[in-house]
Amino acid sequence: MSFDTLGLHAEILRAVLDSGYTDPTPVQARAIPVVLSGRDVMAGAQTGTGKTAAFTLPLLHKLQPYANTSASPARHPVRALILTPTRELCDQVFESVTTYAKYLPLRATAVFGGVDMKPQTESLRRGSEIVVATPGRLLDHVQGKSIDLSQVEMLVLDEADRMLDMGFILDIRRILSLLPARRQTLLFSATFAPEIKKLSEDFMRQPEFIEVARRNAANESVEQHLHAVEPEKKRRVLAHLIRHHNMGQVIVFTRTKLMAERLARELKRDGFNCEAIHGDRTQQSRLETMAAFKEGTLRVLVATDVAARGLDISELPFVVNFEMPTNPEDYVHRIGRTGRAGASGIAISLVGPDEEKSAVLIRKLTNKAMEVTPVPGQFSTSETRERPQREYRESREPRAEREPRTPREGGRRSDIMQIETPLVEGRNREAPAALGGRVGGVGHTHFHRGPNVVRELPALLLPPRYAVQK
Repeated sequence: MSFDTLGLHAEILRAVLDSGYTDPTPVQARAIPVVLSGRDVMAGAQTGTGKTAAFTLPLLHKLQPYANTSASPARHPVRALILTPTRELCDQVFESVTTYAKYLPLRATAVFGGVDMKPQTESLRRGSEIVVATPGRLLDHVQGKSIDLSQVEMLVLDEADRMLDMGFILDIRRILSLLPARRQTLLFSATFAPEIKKLSEDFMRQPEFIEVARRNAANESVEQHLHAVEPEKKRRVLAHLIRHHNMGQVIVFTRTKLMAERLARELKRDGFNCEAIHGDRTQQSRLETMAAFKEGTLRVLVATDVAARGLDISELPFVVNFEMPTNPEDYVHRIGRTGRAGASGIAISLVGPDEEKSAVLIRKLTNKAMEVTPVPGQFSTSETRERPQREYRESREPRAEREPRTPREGGRRSDIMQIETPLVEGRNREAPAALGGRVGGVGHTHFHRGPNVVRELPALLLPPRYAVQK
């Protein structure tokens, strides 16, 4: 089957051909004719199988009669609304819409948070037949009266399960209340939770269910590996794997924003070209980081799950789960960043002792037997090698081998009080009695793991009762 047989408009087929596609994917072949017929659709397929084009192409075909070059905003009301859970996915879908509509005089606007609202407001007031938006920012524009949704004919919910996970259910219901009752609704996702089907009963009219792969299945073209690694050794194992596999580009997933930032800093110190992307980064920073990664100038991208469903990198060879996801469905989306459009990919997961339960749930969800294998290459998890920076510093003058310094000429021996205190849990916790130590010469502080640790404090900084008697 080719796109020519699907009945799409000639200008749309021309844009598809310019993008290098000739044959539709299974989800596109099944969904496009149903959408063109006007029925509501619930479509489920693996990540990377072309779901975005599966709703974008028929949507553009149905809006083609409204295409015009008039400058009047009244001639360009919002007729199609596409909701996405994340800014990255919103930008990705908007890019697909503009790519396939480049030969049609249809206007499109992307609306998401983290950036100035003014350019979005100006674009909406000029008129736009297609709006791609995140729920929160869309409601901001509704409140500011910069958008009218009363003429929407098509609604698309992309990754609706993720929107529910992120707590957008109330926003979605409010948006639905602003739309005309007579409309066509499309719901596309890689996974379908029971809550999604329950929600669909409230706003969809006898939808046709399309599933081109087993529900919640991982992409079969992705080779999956699990390595058992202690949490404190994960960073060194990750650095070893990047070098061992010669990873030209890799996305590394963490659970939290704090861990993403920390890991990115450590990988930079290890010599890798690395940046982090998460919800606390400004939208401009996230866009710049994504642009660098797509262009290939950034080697390692550390991301939280907020980015798992908004990254479309062609021929991305590797994905690493530095931390296993809390939600098993997120595993499917994470590894779906590789192996896209039929290409092969490798997904590596570093499983700590406290993450074994997550691995069991993932095996159950994907119905795939994934065995834990040793870390490949000449690497031992018992290694205690520190970072090169620390090695260089210690090689210059190891603390344990330093000789005490002699007093400066003309200095006073009472300027320094030498205090001997016990080492408690790796920190010096001085008892007042310990401050009655002898007055010694000007020496150097020694930190070691013996029964005592020697510290030196300037006498002038001591409380009066501990001042050195003259």
